[in-house]
Amino acid sequence: MRYLKLITLIVLMPLFTTCATYKKSKKVTFDKNNLIPWSIVGFDVKERTPKQRLEMLERLGYKQYAYGYRPKHIPTMQQEWELAKEKGIEVKAVWLYINLHKDKVGSLKPESEVVFKNLKESGLKTQIWVGFQPTYFDKLSDNESLKQSIEMVEYLSKKAEKIGSKIALYNHGGWYGKPENQLRIIKSLPKQNLGVVFNFHHTHDSLDEYSENIKKLFPYLWSVSLNGMKSGGPKIITIGKGDLEKEMIQQLLNLNYRGPFNILGHVKGGDPEVILEENFKGLKTLF
Repeated sequence: MRYLKLITLIVLMPLFTTCATYKKSKKVTFDKNNLIPWSIVGFDVKERTPKQRLEMLERLGYKQYAYGYRPKHIPTMQQEWELAKEKGIEVKAVWLYINLHKDKVGSLKPESEVVFKNLKESGLKTQIWVGFQPTYFDKLSDNESLKQSIEMVEYLSKKAEKIGSKIALYNHGGWYGKPENQLRIIKSLPKQNLGVVFNFHHTHDSLDEYSENIKKLFPYLWSVSLNGMKSGGPKIITIGKGDLEKEMIQQLLNLNYRGPFNILGHVKGGDPEVILEENFKGLKTLF
């Protein structure tokens, strides 16, 4: 009997080890060191200063965030990045919103050009998350949309490379936001170091294709923005309050994606300090 118990233990030991390792990996995956606060600059009812925003991140226990600005934040942009560096808070990415009516290859609008200027002057080397104004493509053919997107992404990528940064495509609606089109752009530019930021809150129009899309995007996934998800919306829901996000996240884990994940502070008229904590607690209830 004693030998039988010993043999059983030996047989089951690898299973115990695998389970323990999996639980540990999930804990690390959703640790705050692996979560990137996002949409906390442009959506802040308290209109925090750079110093106040970074103190908020310190209170919450984050050591990194992604910087998404509005034109009114441009005067303090470089100041914020330098203060973050002093505090040991890493700027994991910077937002860049391209409108092809105003942004042209070789001639970006001032609000776009200043991002590259500030990155160069501050010495910050990071990802640049590029969203395209979605309605621009409404009157273009598929071929025209692809051609113009490839030309702009290639231009931005080469421009970013000169200052030690790199471009990630950000699904923000419209033709450019569709996973299949982002893949076409990336595969058309094999010499460029391009990735994808996949946002749950901008994928309500393609939920039926989520499983297929995420597998195709997987080799290029640099980060994933989490959100509570329900078919039909609303667009922004606290993580854990939807009925789809747990399975969507689990599919990523099944593909062996371990992050980073972006955690939203994004609610118009909301306080990102409250919203970030609500999303973090909701994530913990799911996993």
